Amino acid sequence: MRDDFSQRTYLPRRDAALTAPAGAAMRPAADTAAGVLDAYRVREEPYYRPVADEVALFEAAYSARMPMMLKGPTGCGKTRFVEYMAWKLGKPLITVACNEDMTASDLVGRFLLDASGTRWQDGPLTLAARHGAICYLDEVVEARQDTTVVIHPLTDARRILPLEKKGEIVQAHPDFQVVISYNPGYQSLMKDLKQSTKQRFGALDFNYPEHEVEAEIVAHESGVALDAAKKLVHIAEHARNLKGHGLDEGISTRMLIYAGSLIARGVAPLAACRVALVRPITDDPDMRDALDSAVTTYF
Repeated sequence: MRDDFSQRTYLPRRDAALTAPAGAAMRPAADTAAGVLDAYRVREEPYYRPVADEVALFEAAYSARMPMMLKGPTGCGKTRFVEYMAWKLGKPLITVACNEDMTASDLVGRFLLDASGTRWQDGPLTLAARHGAICYLDEVVEARQDTTVVIHPLTDARRILPLEKKGEIVQAHPDFQVVISYNPGYQSLMKDLKQSTKQRFGALDFNYPEHEVEAEIVAHESGVALDAAKKLVHIAEHARNLKGHGLDEGISTRMLIYAGSLIARGVAPLAACRVALVRPITDDPDMRDALDSAVTTYF
């Protein structure tokens, strides 16, 4: 049987993270847990620019171990916020990039065959619950609803994770927390969270920052001059006004950082914006012309 987990980004170091070192049974449980989650610790402070009281609210939610839901458009800083909070709280962060092919076994674990026979391998959700990490399910609506329901027992007063295939019930570690994110702009009848799931979470709304704050973020992250960063934000604001009028999604802060990074490396602003801002979001010739005109206005 092929080890599917070895191909997934949420388990970057399978041997180090999932195999207990020799003598682990003789060590205190806390030491063993620390070793298992060592690969998932955020070593350096991620840059995050607070825009309201989201940091204080998340800290309060974590102190109560409240499951949290981050709602906002793509590229507005949801993932960076979770990384920053994991660093600030000093907790390991296990991130799962959800997709429509993800099964419940991908989250909780499965039996595998190796040279020694059959062994159980914890999935990322079980790993986080068992040892005490923040488990971040990114773009959770991309997963099938029959997959996401496995988090229900972990997001109420029970805080348990039944492993039916193994015949085990994992009691969540006191440090464990579930965080999910999704883009409400992509909601549909086929891709939305059930009310029975939504009501298990507290929620924080995210959006693109105000002009000056977003320019500050773009300048810091890309290395481009603040004046150029402000021009990039003006272009993004123009594009965001076209959402629903020819564009499915506006230009994100992430895309502005890409454009700024190219400009900071000597690429002409018009070319950088064409590559990083205009071409990725539309193939419509008229819409491209409109966006190119907006770029020309500011550069």
